[in-house]
Amino acid sequence: SCRLNEKAFPNGDLYVGDFKEILPHGKGKYTWSDGTVYDGDWEAGKMAGKGLLIWPSGAKYNGDISGGYLHGFGAFTASDGSIYEGHWRMNIRHGYGKKKYSNSDIYEGEWKEGEHEGKGIYFWNNGNKYTGNWKRGKMHGRGVMEWINGDHYNGCWFNGFRHGNGIYQYADGGYYFGTWTRGLKDGKGLFYPAGSKRPSLKKCCTSLGYDNDHKTALPQCSSLHLEEHIVKKPSIKRSLSEKITVSGVLKGSGRMSSKTAESSGLSDSGREFVHHNSSGTFSFDSDAGQSELQENTAVIYEREYMQGVMIKERIRDYNKLSKKAEKKTKFHAKETQKSSCVGIFKGHNSYHLMLNLQLGIRYTVGKITPVPKREVRAADFGDRARITMFFPKKGSQFTPPHKSIDFYWKDYCPMVFRHLRELFKLDAAEYMMSICGDDGLTEISSPGKSGSLFYLSHDDKFVIKTLKKSELKVLLKMLPKYHNHVKEHENTLITKFFGLHRITLPGRRKVRFVVMGNMFCTELRIHRRYDLKGSTHGRITDKDKIHENTTLKDLDLSYEFHMDKSLREFLFDQIADDCAFLKSQQIIDYSLLLGLHFRAPEPLDGLVEPPNISPNMQSSPAGQGLTADGEVLFPSKGFVLLAHEPSSVNTDPGPHIRGRALRAFSLGNQEVDILVPGTGRLRVQLGVNMPARANHKLPQDESDSAEVELFEVYDVILYMGIIDILQEYNAKKKAEHAYKSVKFGPTTISVVEPELYANRFTNFLKQKVFPEQP
Repeated sequence: SCRLNEKAFPNGDLYVGDFKEILPHGKGKYTWSDGTVYDGDWEAGKMAGKGLLIWPSGAKYNGDISGGYLHGFGAFTASDGSIYEGHWRMNIRHGYGKKKYSNSDIYEGEWKEGEHEGKGIYFWNNGNKYTGNWKRGKMHGRGVMEWINGDHYNGCWFNGFRHGNGIYQYADGGYYFGTWTRGLKDGKGLFYPAGSKRPSLKKCCTSLGYDNDHKTALPQCSSLHLEEHIVKKPSIKRSLSEKITVSGVLKGSGRMSSKTAESSGLSDSGREFVHHNSSGTFSFDSDAGQSELQENTAVIYEREYMQGVMIKERIRDYNKLSKKAEKKTKFHAKETQKSSCVGIFKGHNSYHLMLNLQLGIRYTVGKITPVPKREVRAADFGDRARITMFFPKKGSQFTPPHKSIDFYWKDYCPMVFRHLRELFKLDAAEYMMSICGDDGLTEISSPGKSGSLFYLSHDDKFVIKTLKKSELKVLLKMLPKYHNHVKEHENTLITKFFGLHRITLPGRRKVRFVVMGNMFCTELRIHRRYDLKGSTHGRITDKDKIHENTTLKDLDLSYEFHMDKSLREFLFDQIADDCAFLKSQQIIDYSLLLGLHFRAPEPLDGLVEPPNISPNMQSSPAGQGLTADGEVLFPSKGFVLLAHEPSSVNTDPGPHIRGRALRAFSLGNQEVDILVPGTGRLRVQLGVNMPARANHKLPQDESDSAEVELFEVYDVILYMGIIDILQEYNAKKKAEHAYKSVKFGPTTISVVEPELYANRFTNFLKQKVFPEQP
């Protein structure tokens, strides 16, 4: 090696320091012709070790460098005065670090690829503070927001918005427990005025019907960008030699300048967010309830919101609510368990059952997928069309070792269900990952009296239901006709079945499962769900048992829905076809499962909570439905119908997607999409994203009720399907129930002939649920 003190380059660059042969090596200072300077360690022509980089804009970096990249620990001072001190990876802030922005905002916590991700604390310059989880530079997950005025929010966040369950506590001691969607209250909640005795979080969850983990579905939503522009790191022009990769100090070719060194919009966005969430947020709640209720601290409000608009209010006595919550706690824990490894049995057996189900489905799908595609044959429906396998804990020649208990697995008609999954355009790998992924399955409460248990895949796409032996026999018996029906009717509303399985546990205990599509795996929040049979026998729900996710019944339905003329015709044509099929299979007791997404009514004075967006905001984040003046952008209708454009909507097949786009009479019988403010453009299909107008039918005793519905007309988006199609008509059972009714009085069970049931079901929907527009 040799040592040279100085070398000048033809382009004006200058290096002073140690060399090894012809390459900088050791200590040295390199000055570019534009004034950029690096003073520090070199190794084989690359900046490596510790050093100081100074750019003409005034930005500088002092810290670890590896292979020409900012890598390790170092401090970066931008030209605007902001300072980051922490870990770097390949020129990107990555790991733990602290950044003080030019407006004196401070973030301290975890970074990933240059953005806040993981756990961190953000301090705004006005004293507000957020502590919690971040993802891609936005508040995401569980977190606590503290405002300088003393207000607190503790709950779920999604893409920078309050989204999911949470508690908003006011500085005066009052608080609201409920749910938010994209930053707006959405759904049911409880408001406790200042001075109220505050129940435990668990009791609040129980009284509103939330699961023990306080989980909620988190649909995709637009975001408030906390960091609009990702920081561009400096780049150094390569001019020393082809072997000196000094330009590798940054990705990209541009040199660091005042524009690129630190063009982050975090400080500005931070200020916007402060205005959005500063004092006065949700002031409608505190203003509306406190003064008149200070003396009566035993009274609380049960409220319901839709996109920030309060639509219903019910005054509840705290003492009664608390006692009911205590009674319901034990019951609710059994009814609505929701965790990653709960199953039919308690303790270890429940975990084993979930593992067994996942192992079996993974084995079956893996075994059947490589088989060449062919038409389904009659033999594929036969008694011998089964895959049976023993899964010993230690593994075998055909099965992997596992952490569960020994079990036998049986898969019914695998070729038929593979063909059904192909008809429904489901990818085998995605199907397997949804059910068999590491996140496991979630148990959800049973909506009916069948005693069946329901499991949800981690991505909410699939529902797995336990079956009685009689139901399994009915499904196998109807399977050939069912296969033909769904093949011929792409818009069928009948439940989609994707697999039928049985697990035999030690002691010969058999558990049967069917895998179905979840029709409520939607882009929009489901505010109400109904199970409609067209019957009055036991078809009402106790008001005190109704919570956010309760499936209501026929007599609970207080709305009728007016639809576009053509959409209504398509709907009832398909219902007629589906009922004809069910009638041919002697099926009764099926239901229309109806999900409602309400669009907020036009805001009325005093009824919509002010968003408190600062008047001086340059623009509002896309899709939030907010103007620069802080007004809520609800059009005269909650949605707009547009001519269908396949390139403008998501056409990915889902577990509940049916057929092609529908035609609307109001748009000249063109195929249509629906534009939903704040969400996006969705395709309209039969039973999916169907627009309608809901008219609230006022009950006779409304004036005497403590519950007040504030609006009579809503724009709604409907989701629906025909479920519970495995109950076969039995003349013997009909006679037994008739005998019991005579001897012991009326029963809540009604056995009706298939044709009569189909007619009653259809007429109820036509006359009471979806009547023709006058």
